[in-house]
Amino acid sequence: MQLLADKPAGEISLREVARAADVSHNAPYHHFSDRRGLLKVLAERSMADLVAAVRAAIEGASGPASATIEGGAAYIRFAVEHPHGFDVIYDPTVCIPGEPSETMAPLIVELEELLAAASIAAGLDGESGVIGVWGLVHGLGTLCAAGHFTLDEALAASADTLSRMLPR
Repeated sequence: MQLLADKPAGEISLREVARAADVSHNAPYHHFSDRRGLLKVLAERSMADLVAAVRAAIEGASGPASATIEGGAAYIRFAVEHPHGFDVIYDPTVCIPGEPSETMAPLIVELEELLAAASIAAGLDGESGVIGVWGLVHGLGTLCAAGHFTLDEALAASADTLSRMLPR
C-alpha cells in the first residue's frame, strides 16, 4: 500500500514489493500467486478504505440530503487523495466487471447500498437516481484527480448538482 501511494498499481512489481519489504525476491510468491494477485489485494484494500470513508461521511451527516452530499464528497476526496488506489479499484483487468473477487464483491455491494440508501432517503427515486449520484461523484473524482479542476471546485460542483437533483 505504501508503494501504491507513490505510483500506479501497473508500475508495481512483485520484485519491487520484495525490495520494499526487505525480503528475498521470491518471498512475495508465498502470498501472491502472481502480479495480478497482488493487484487484486491492493484493489480490495483500497475499496475497503473508500467504503469506510463514504460510510463515515454518511453516518456523520445531519440529514438525508446532507448524507448524500457528504457521502459524495468523501468519494471525491478519496479519488483525489488516493488516486492510484482509486484507479486500481476500477481497473477492469484487476476487478473484472461482473466477476469481482470473493473479498471485493461485498465491498462493492456495501458501497452501492450506502450510496443508494442515502440517495433514496434524500428523495431520489429508483435505480437511475442512484446511478446518477454514483456517476456524478465518480466522474468528478476522476477528473479532479487527473488535474482538470481543484478539489474545492469538484466538491462545490458535486454539492450544487446533488442539491439540484434532490427533491425539495
